[in-house]
Amino acid sequence: METYSQLKRLGLFDARVPRYTSYPTAPHFKPGVGAENLSDWIKAIPAGDAISLYVHIPFCRRLCWFCACRTQGTSTSEPVAAYVETLKQELETIRGLLAPGIKLEHLHWGGGTPTLLLPEMIGDLTASILDVTPLAQDAQFSVEIDPSEIDDARLDALAQAGMNRASIGVQDFDPMIQEVIGRPQSYEITKQAVDGLRSRGINSLNMDILYGLPHQNTARITDSVEKLISLGPDRVALFGYAHVPWVARRQTLIPTEALPSAEERLGLYNTARDLFIAAGYDEIGIDHFALPSDGLAKAHKAGTMRRNFQGYTEDASQVMIGVGASSIARYPQGYAQNEPATSKYQAAARDERLAGAKGHVFTAEDIARGRVIEELLCYFRVDFAKLADELSRPVDSFLSMVDGLEHTMPETTDLDGTILSIRPQARPVARMIARHFDNYEMNESGHSQAV
Repeated sequence: METYSQLKRLGLFDARVPRYTSYPTAPHFKPGVGAENLSDWIKAIPAGDAISLYVHIPFCRRLCWFCACRTQGTSTSEPVAAYVETLKQELETIRGLLAPGIKLEHLHWGGGTPTLLLPEMIGDLTASILDVTPLAQDAQFSVEIDPSEIDDARLDALAQAGMNRASIGVQDFDPMIQEVIGRPQSYEITKQAVDGLRSRGINSLNMDILYGLPHQNTARITDSVEKLISLGPDRVALFGYAHVPWVARRQTLIPTEALPSAEERLGLYNTARDLFIAAGYDEIGIDHFALPSDGLAKAHKAGTMRRNFQGYTEDASQVMIGVGASSIARYPQGYAQNEPATSKYQAAARDERLAGAKGHVFTAEDIARGRVIEELLCYFRVDFAKLADELSRPVDSFLSMVDGLEHTMPETTDLDGTILSIRPQARPVARMIARHFDNYEMNESGHSQAV
């Protein structure tokens, strides 16, 4: 297991598997879960509960070639301003359905590029959100920051709005790699954004960096990681670049011949991993690192960390409402995704209708298997007896899920009574092990490499 040859025999270097930020995964969402479901699910949130809210801003000033997110380019603020007005209408519709006394524990603005919003838009949108539900005490309000699309006025507006955590996408600091992936962003401009955030009292900072990019090698990723560490983020996501040009057409601009092999990708990951650990970061799950003082590291140690569409989180809320085009919401009853096309989303919201287009209604089996997968990817172990008690389900129904695992993934796990654990040396194949518990058919072309 410690050698590439053993990992190769397990199929690590050939497999494509989901990241499992949801279960079932988004490709299994179907039409038919729409506005009526959303309305019923929002009304069912108990009075006084704590919820999370995700706001999707799909606009970018530049369209980075590596990105597979649903975004659209704009050179002016007019479509952004119109979109903010639509968000406000959707929020007003949601407000009319919520029970009294609900508090907002986690608020996240993602995209796209949320920092495209002008200062007045930032204040206006925040006020509309807080009209729906006030922030709870010690709530977390995070925003994805593009260092190339931020200035003092917008930093001031975000700080005044209550943002207390920032997320910065780095990807790679090497200028040549940045050029090839269409993402010019110097270390200097990134540091300027970090300094601007901290000067305004926003000290909670997480960063994303990619491995598996074209022309990446050990020396280049070492340099990028060391520069990132020098900026002192509390939390880092180390994601593998997913090259899926059949899904994201802009990725056809990236030269496939310059991409590292699967074996080289694993080497790049291990190089970055070792650097983060040496710098004092705790290894969190399959792709995150956090300083021991960070909330995610504390949640991991306490066993309360969860996994959702933002990756690993300390957010324990059972409800995450999504607003904006293509945003995904999670309720105890299932998932719902808004209309992906901005025009269709805006038409629904302006007509005072919820914009749900597709989703998935949970079965009891979905919930059970989803929790098994989540536990394995959060902690590399799962206590079936604990889950059986949590879900009021016979423990044997969980143990039966393990049947065949040793045959398909030999010498990767141990079953001790009711506890299944992934061996330390088998953690690179954790997503492949999780796939064993997935009860749905999978089209591999829609997913990223296993490493």
